[in-house]
Amino acid sequence: MNTYAKCLAVISTSLVAGLANANAQDTMYVAGFGGSVETAFVEKIIPPFEAATGIKVVYVAGNSTDTVAKLEAQKDRPELSVAIVDDGPMNTAIRSGLCAKLEDGSNSGAVYPNARVDGDLAIGLGYGATGLVYNTEVFERNGWPAPTSWKDLEDAKYAGKLIIPPISNGFGLLTAIMQARLNGGSESDIDPGFEAMKRIKPSVLAFEPNPGKIAELLQTGEAALGVWNNARTAILAAQGAPVKFVYPKEGAMVILSQVCVVNNAPQPKQAQAFIQHLLSPEIQAVFTEATGLGPVNPNTKLSPEVEAKVVFGEEKVSSLQSVDYSVINPVRAEWTDRWNREIER
Repeated sequence: MNTYAKCLAVISTSLVAGLANANAQDTMYVAGFGGSVETAFVEKIIPPFEAATGIKVVYVAGNSTDTVAKLEAQKDRPELSVAIVDDGPMNTAIRSGLCAKLEDGSNSGAVYPNARVDGDLAIGLGYGATGLVYNTEVFERNGWPAPTSWKDLEDAKYAGKLIIPPISNGFGLLTAIMQARLNGGSESDIDPGFEAMKRIKPSVLAFEPNPGKIAELLQTGEAALGVWNNARTAILAAQGAPVKFVYPKEGAMVILSQVCVVNNAPQPKQAQAFIQHLLSPEIQAVFTEATGLGPVNPNTKLSPEVEAKVVFGEEKVSSLQSVDYSVINPVRAEWTDRWNREIER
């Protein structure tokens, strides 16, 4: 049985009963990421749901910030029923009252504990890991052992060879927080993180936000070591670049793609059912293959090749370090201004 047929079978038994009275003309709008994610939704994730329920689903592509802005603009009369965004922006959406409580379901009940959100106002959809990336050829040429720790960023031998995104970028933000934690601080006490970044700064080739430029610098070896995401590293490696991702011994930092039912959604029951569909093992596998984000449902089956590239299994999932965006988001603009004055001046 192919993936489409499996998905249809799962939906037919678990969702149709709850949507038996749905009008075949109903249309539900789902906001999420663009690119390969949009393609996967349009071609593989949405069709079996539509076939089983008679509901038309329209996918609205955009980045997380734009999606939350749409939710804010439509707060009084929402057009969207489901929103998929990263964890930081999702925290903003929740604090602004834009998400409704997720109802209990067999698939949502199966996810890893650290994929759940307090109050059940959202739930994880896929794990990304922020850690270290290095050019294997440069390391071999210099006789350097593979990096193992976030503290390796302070090693003077990498002078002029580090690539780190700025704090305005999610990867840079998590780097600053991890450096704070390593030096006695936290997101509630970021000063040690800034002091550590001042020590690291002289070795940095560029505080680069553009993923294409980061990929270029890593591929050419101009940058030997940096901070990046496991999924982006896997894509670059698949293109033949001599790069490898490292889960630091202190733990990689998680970026958790999340999904919520929009508060006062025009299609609330269908939205609840669609999220259960997204969290099913079959659709989790499709989502993982399209995004490189590890599945939150431990019952998901992946090929050995895909497993090796993503956050997969209890050991990797439990090792991920999370952050408190309810502390970060109110002061993030202040941190960015400080970064511009003290780190990138």
